[in-house]
Amino acid sequence: MTQVNVGEKEGIESALRRFKREVSKAGIFSDLKRIRYFETPIEKKKRKEIARRRKRRFTRTSNKMS
Repeated sequence: MTQVNVGEKEGIESALRRFKREVSKAGIFSDLKRIRYFETPIEKKKRKEIARRRKRRFTRTSNKMS
């Protein structure tokens, strides 16, 4: 579950922006889309390939920082 704590002097617009960013980082919308509609085997393969690329890119960047 994604939560955003709103500060005393923080506007609702900025809190909503932070909430949207957290939801997209968590991948909630992509999960909903995947569950809501039938996913063909080709779509499933594409999604997994993109996830592999993303993971590989992330591990490369984190290894460079170390």
